[in-house]
Amino acid sequence: MFGNLKRILVAGAVTLLMAGCTVIPDGDGSRPDGGGPVITQPTGPSDAVLPEDEGRHRVALLVPMSGSNADVGQSIANATTMALLDTGAENLRITTYDTGGGAGAAASRAIADGNRLILGPLQRDNVGAVLAQARAADVPLITFSNDTTVARNDVFVMGHVPEQSVVRTVNFAIDEGARHFAILAPRGDYGNRTTSAAEAAVLARGGSIVDVQRYDRNNTSIISAAERLAAQGGYDTVLIADSARLAALAAPRLKDAGDDLPSIIGTELWSRQDSLLTVPSMRNGWFAAVPDDRFRQFASSYESRFGEQPFRIATLGYDAVLLTLRLTRDWRPGTDLPAGLLTDDGGFLGLDGVIRFQSNGVGERTMEVRQIGNGVFTVVSPAPTSF
Repeated sequence: MFGNLKRILVAGAVTLLMAGCTVIPDGDGSRPDGGGPVITQPTGPSDAVLPEDEGRHRVALLVPMSGSNADVGQSIANATTMALLDTGAENLRITTYDTGGGAGAAASRAIADGNRLILGPLQRDNVGAVLAQARAADVPLITFSNDTTVARNDVFVMGHVPEQSVVRTVNFAIDEGARHFAILAPRGDYGNRTTSAAEAAVLARGGSIVDVQRYDRNNTSIISAAERLAAQGGYDTVLIADSARLAALAAPRLKDAGDDLPSIIGTELWSRQDSLLTVPSMRNGWFAAVPDDRFRQFASSYESRFGEQPFRIATLGYDAVLLTLRLTRDWRPGTDLPAGLLTDDGGFLGLDGVIRFQSNGVGERTMEVRQIGNGVFTVVSPAPTSF
């Protein structure tokens, strides 16, 4: 089932081809020959579940398996299972710990059970509680959050960072002739981050910021903010740093359907949002996101096994396993993860394209730029395949 999901891990000039494996549709996830990966889901371990292992790396997956985000956590956990089965990894033991009842308690159990690497948590608000348990034991975190403020030399942010999407799109727009920008962004953390990133990127390239309008996240507020921008004028490009739904409400206030200017640009929030394809005033808009080709293949295989579509963020679980396998080439089971292994300049290639962790813990990704067309998204600037 998953033989077509072979993946390449890249570190510098060294490549590793991950082979597929046979999957049994039902049962506990083990292979018929008794070998292969060890998968413990969905609850924390007991002595019987985690015997002493000298040949396997113990890795903890900390995601919500209960509470309001349980569906997302389950999707990530399923993706890690797929990655283990797909690669036939025999040197990993990944155990899932539920953060729904408290991230600190989940981390404490994971550390006590001898895990030497934590994949998670999902939410930035949980990073502090997990880190409080993990740092004393010298156990690093690879969090699925996209908030760079939680990044440290022992906390690595694997999520798709919106600032990187904005910078990629702004630079593409400038390459296409944009010079004078306006920004339409919501009040709050996401709006602050995307606005700051856009302003810095524009100024770095010699462009100008004509106007910035902020608003509360509701229909009336964004329409009023867009009308204020339209009255201001003097710009050739507008960044709408919000969801596809709200962008579609604002765009008709900024330009008429069929007009070339102003250009409309957005963020990674527009990825896979087909509703944009039906809004004439959004036509020819640009946004940057991680490459999507591998996700479509992953989603098809995921649905075949689990009977439903994965959350888009589930690829982070799959890629975290691929990255962990890459680390095991230079990491002896039962020992602390050697310093510096996670900050290889060459990075690695996963479902979401190439990523590398900087020394400050921020994951840097290559992104593609897509254009909104009449019923279809077109890649107008492919993601680089290396750094």
